[in-house]
Amino acid sequence: MTGGLLVAGTTSDAGKSVLTAGICRWLHRQGVKVAPFKAQNMSNNSAVVVGPDGRGGEIGRAQAMQAAACGLAPDLRFNPVLLKPGSDLASQVVLLGEAIDTMTAATFRSLRPRLAETAYTALAELRAAYDVVICEGAGSPTEINLRDGDYVNMGLARQANLPTIVVGDIDRGGVFAAMFGTLALLDPADQALIAGFVVNKFRGDRGPLEPGLAMLGQLTGRPTYGVLPWAVDLWLDAEDSLAYGRVLGRPAAPYGTQWLDVAVVRLPRISNATDVEALATEPGVRVRLTVEPAELAAADLVVLPGSKSTVADLAWLRETGLADAVAAHVAAGRPLLGICGGFQMLARAIHDPVESRHGSVPGLGLLPVEITFDPQKTVRPAAGTVAGDLPVRGYEIHHGYVSAADPQLSPLLRYLDGVGEGAVHGTVHGTHWHGAFESDEFRRWFLARVARLAGRTGFRVAPHTSFAAARERTLDLLGDLVEEHLDTAALWRLIEAGPPADLPFVPPGAPL
Repeated sequence: MTGGLLVAGTTSDAGKSVLTAGICRWLHRQGVKVAPFKAQNMSNNSAVVVGPDGRGGEIGRAQAMQAAACGLAPDLRFNPVLLKPGSDLASQVVLLGEAIDTMTAATFRSLRPRLAETAYTALAELRAAYDVVICEGAGSPTEINLRDGDYVNMGLARQANLPTIVVGDIDRGGVFAAMFGTLALLDPADQALIAGFVVNKFRGDRGPLEPGLAMLGQLTGRPTYGVLPWAVDLWLDAEDSLAYGRVLGRPAAPYGTQWLDVAVVRLPRISNATDVEALATEPGVRVRLTVEPAELAAADLVVLPGSKSTVADLAWLRETGLADAVAAHVAAGRPLLGICGGFQMLARAIHDPVESRHGSVPGLGLLPVEITFDPQKTVRPAAGTVAGDLPVRGYEIHHGYVSAADPQLSPLLRYLDGVGEGAVHGTVHGTHWHGAFESDEFRRWFLARVARLAGRTGFRVAPHTSFAAARERTLDLLGDLVEEHLDTAALWRLIEAGPPADLPFVPPGAPL
């Protein structure tokens, strides 16, 4: 049989990504051949996938995580359309892994038919290859101003006849209004596909919640399939930037006698911020995102993460005083790390006729390199070594490259062929590689180096921390939550039989 389900949400960050992953994990553990799908994702958190032609392409990082929940390698079809915002007005369009255009709201309408056709074709191919495809919507399905031409939420559900469940985040408040309103503003044909609801992030005694669930059922004629509890350990691979708090995860007690404090600058156009999550899995490492210059002064390590708009975020660093705080941190002899766009900001000069089109601008001058942007985007997996023979794996997604460097400058990493990558200059480190800290030996080496440079002689790296195991525990926790707190028998009936035939219409409904 070929079954499917669409997981929609009352808002962004309501829990669509994690619920989709949890359902995928539950089905995978039942022996079902299942795959994830998101027609269009808007995110600067992406993962590299090697396509059938051998070239690297990008999909949303959440879909890569959902693929892992299914026991699958990522596939470009899992997220055929990826929009990467570079500003408030424009986004880079990645179609089946390849950057094809930069669009604005005004130009989206002309491009949308091509994007929709690609998404529908990808879903059809997946449904032919897998027993079940669990689809994730985007934002809310009830963006009535955007419903015409939608191919991500109810447009997708209508095209593929997908039963749809709506998840709402009760921690934000107003979950019953959000669920009822999500349904009631849809037209009759869309409502006919909304099968029920899931409450997410519930804390405390469920007793007082039950009357509300019963009333919601009476008002809508649809069940609530379950209530997922708040789970503090679900922080790896966060899809939406709204999911980031100030401190990542729950830092475990130090293996040694001292903590290591890591401050990550939360850039306005932060990209692949998940790079630092691997650091936060280490005992005694406290990783926090900040926009406060004063917080950099107390940090042992400052990280400038990736950026979708390097020149614009560099200007923001200067405007906010964070650039001066970064320079003072280095002047005090403490370690600094730049990743991808953050690495580019550390250069003496940036020559960018491509991304910002600002031409040449001065960088922070903390590394003796120059960066030039190439119209051809580098998208590829990466493998190499550090400190002689420690293995490192990661991936690259960037337009900028090192076009000039001090000949005496040492690389941070080396590719497998021995060619150097990145740079080390005193306490300043830079690399274009994302995901490198998921390599356990490299992460331990780097943290030990940081502790030494920062004078944290009491910090010890735990010898057996495994990032891959931490991710698997997260995926298993998601599967456990679905199995223990949702009506999985009812979900399976939806997946197998499709939308129920007797779902009532709830007025007022959108105009037909």
